[in-house]
Amino acid sequence: MKLNQLLKVVVSALEDIKAYDIKVLDVTKITALFDHMIIASADSTRQAKALANNVHDKVKAAGGVVYGIEGEQSGDWMLLDLGDILVHIMLPATRAHYDLEGLWDEL
Repeated sequence: MKLNQLLKVVVSALEDIKAYDIKVLDVTKITALFDHMIIASADSTRQAKALANNVHDKVKAAGGVVYGIEGEQSGDWMLLDLGDILVHIMLPATRAHYDLEGLWDEL
């Protein structure tokens, strides 16, 4: 699956379950480990888990690969490894605390 197509599938899957403040960061000039980071917010741990499950299912259905999912126990920060894309689904307090957008913008 092409990277642009995968990005569209992930953003669409997040929008389906009402994720908000979705940011797509191009980090190709910062790291060689992955090309894009997607950060989205969820209102509750239940919604965060539903968002992660929806992204997983939609990526698989589109022919993509999900290499791993982390954070299923707590649900306040879910991480999906899609190879060239990392997807972070966070509760607002967690997102504000770690400020990934600020961290990756400064580099």
